[in-house]
Amino acid sequence: MPVLAAIDAGSNAIRCIVANVDADRRLTILENIREPVRLGTDVFTRGSISEETLERATDAFAGFQQIIVRHGARWTRAVATSAVREALNRDLFADRVGQASGIEISVIGPEEEARLIHLAVAEQIRLDKKNSILVDIGGGSTEVTLVSDGNIISTESYRMGAVRLMQLLEGKKGERHFHQMVREYVDATERRLKKEIGKRRVDLCVGTGGNIETLGFLRREILGKDRDSVLMKDELDELVKRLSGHTFEERVREYGLRPDRADVIVPASIILQNIVRHAGVDEILIPRVGLKEGLLLDMIDELYGGERHPHRDQVLTSALELGRKFEFDEQHAATVSRLALQLFDETRGLHGLGLEQRLLLEVAALLHDIGTFVNVHAHHKHTQYLLSAIPIVGLTQSQQEIVANVARYHRKSFPKTQHEAYGALTGKERVIVSKLGAILRLADAMDTEHGAKVETLSVEYKKPKLFLQLKGDGDLLLEKWALSRKAGMFEDVFSVQVVTED
Repeated sequence: MPVLAAIDAGSNAIRCIVANVDADRRLTILENIREPVRLGTDVFTRGSISEETLERATDAFAGFQQIIVRHGARWTRAVATSAVREALNRDLFADRVGQASGIEISVIGPEEEARLIHLAVAEQIRLDKKNSILVDIGGGSTEVTLVSDGNIISTESYRMGAVRLMQLLEGKKGERHFHQMVREYVDATERRLKKEIGKRRVDLCVGTGGNIETLGFLRREILGKDRDSVLMKDELDELVKRLSGHTFEERVREYGLRPDRADVIVPASIILQNIVRHAGVDEILIPRVGLKEGLLLDMIDELYGGERHPHRDQVLTSALELGRKFEFDEQHAATVSRLALQLFDETRGLHGLGLEQRLLLEVAALLHDIGTFVNVHAHHKHTQYLLSAIPIVGLTQSQQEIVANVARYHRKSFPKTQHEAYGALTGKERVIVSKLGAILRLADAMDTEHGAKVETLSVEYKKPKLFLQLKGDGDLLLEKWALSRKAGMFEDVFSVQVVTED
């Protein structure tokens, strides 16, 4: 059975999980370790990770590597979140960790963090046919993710983690600043929830992260309830009242909390209290999974994904939500996307690209015209900067830059290294953009009237000519004319002559 390992370098602690996978893709946990290395304390006060904390972190990773080797794990993924994202010396951190352990660490953005947590939650709780809100309270940030029928429709990250807020509580002015930040957070959250949810009712609230899991534990220990996997709104209010009324030492002594949990539990519980109130829910489910479990599941998807990109459904859900926000022509977008994928599949021998690039083409085709929301004139350029700036859940930043450039070249100028965004890509990425952009141009030409007249196409390649036959509603003369006008980029990129057949 394959053995996998995942590491989450968070702001409050660094965690490692090792598991094997059986033939049915079920996980059996072999090790689950937490090292209380608080990266956020340094970063949120001075901007960098101190030498002392760096040494503790590298020791933790070296220890994890010994455990990983002992279990014979063949695949390891390590990610870092809020604290390392903001650290001025984050590259040094990654280098020191790599030298000490041989483990390569990736710094992920809040959208990827939310996607991985969503994966873990969806494995434990049915999210289909519901509107759900996922709340993850970490040391450096709080992620609020809205899920509809099992897929993320939006995610918002607030710089309101428990460790960060704890720094504000220190000193005479700490409490005033803390309450001011909480008010700002509540206002922003409420506006966001109202905008994203609209008239939809939130059916389910799920809480993740060590602080929320601790609140579940305190529900049982303090309030005498029989479960720690759920927390009612009134119970949360009672816990906030009790925890706030005790000192740090009392929380350690009377409630049995670890020191590195007893100090952050109060700000964390107040954050959750405000989110719950404004989401209008009465209970929080606590599945006791998080980012590291999501990493394991993501690795399984990549290992056993087969002929389907493992993130496709989530990526397309996020892309469609973005398109609707910018009031795109959804029928035209769907038609161009369908034709682009048909052309991609029919010309595999020419472009030599794979599943990942196919998905990037699909997203670019869906969103190629969203720039018209800004201005019809030069809308391809507006599309490019919108797609560079607004995250699509499930895509990395480099993937998103490819999508933005592919969409930019669906019309007008061919790619040039003098173009800033295109020139910033690597050589390999520029080749991908040129190939996908050429395909997208032809697909867009086939729906030049936005009438969805072309139903299907067939391709025959007889070097140096590529014969393209369209089938659909009417004689398709306008579509064939548009194809002949927009074939130049495809012909340049692939060194073929495009011929449309009657």
